[in-house]
Amino acid sequence: MKISIPKFETQEELFDYLAKNVDEHIYQKKLAIKNADPVSIGQGLWYIMPDATKGETMKDVSSDNNIQVKVVINTTNIMDSHSDVHIKGLWDKSLTENTRIKHIQEHEMKFDKIIADKEDLKAYVSDFTWKELGYDSEGNTEALVFESNVKRDRNTDMFQEYKDGNVDNHSVGMRYVKLYFAMNSDKESHAAYKDAWNKYYPSVANKVDVDRKGYFYAVTEAKVIEGSAVVNGSNFVTPTLSTGKRIKEEVIENKELDAVKAFLGLD
Repeated sequence: MKISIPKFETQEELFDYLAKNVDEHIYQKKLAIKNADPVSIGQGLWYIMPDATKGETMKDVSSDNNIQVKVVINTTNIMDSHSDVHIKGLWDKSLTENTRIKHIQEHEMKFDKIIADKEDLKAYVSDFTWKELGYDSEGNTEALVFESNVKRDRNTDMFQEYKDGNVDNHSVGMRYVKLYFAMNSDKESHAAYKDAWNKYYPSVANKVDVDRKGYFYAVTEAKVIEGSAVVNGSNFVTPTLSTGKRIKEEVIENKELDAVKAFLGLD
C-alpha cells in the first residue's frame, strides 16, 4: 500500500519522521492488500519485445475462442509508486503454497472479471534482463510470469484486448510478509535503515527515482493473491510478452511465404 507522508521543510525532518513511524508504516503495509496505483513512476518503456521464451511453458491451446498469453505480473529490483522494491525470491514460498492464484481484470475479485485460473493458469518466476522486458537499463530482474489460457466465453472483453495487443501493463495483488525500511541517512540513530539501504540499493534499476526520494521499502517475502491486467500499474515494467497463436501464426505465415519465394526463385 501507499503510505501517506506529510510534507516537511527539510529532508532531515522527513527522515526523522519516517524513522519515528517506521513500525507503524510497516504494520499498515502488512495489514493491507497491495494493488495497482493510478500513477506510475520512472522512465517508462523503451521498446516492447514481441516475444520471450524463458521459463516453463504451458501447452498452447490457442484457437478462435482461446488465446494463450504470457505476461509479466511483477518485477523485482525496481522501486514502484508505493516506494517498494521487491527483492528476488519474495514469491518462492507463496507460489508453492497458493493453488488458487487468479489472473483477473483490474484487481476486481468478481466472477465476470476473472481472466484465467485453475488449469488455465501457470504462475512461476523467471530471470530476465531489463532490456528483454523493454526497459532501457542494465542489470537483471526476477519476473513473476503468468501463462494464461484466455477464453472468449470467460471474459470476452479481456480476450479481445489481449488479442488486439492492447494490454501492456500488469499488477500483482499481494500481501506483505517481510519487508525492511531502507533510508539513505548517516544519522547514528538511523544506522539500521542505512544498513538496509546499503544492502539493497545496489540492485535497484531506477536509482534516479530512489535517490530523489531517499528511502524505500525492501520487500523480501510476499503472498501473491492474483495478477491483474491494468491500464496503468504501480510497476511500469510489466508487459505482455506474447499472445500465443497470433504470434505463432505470423511466424508460420512468414516461413510459408519464404518457402514460396524460394520455390519460385524470387528474392
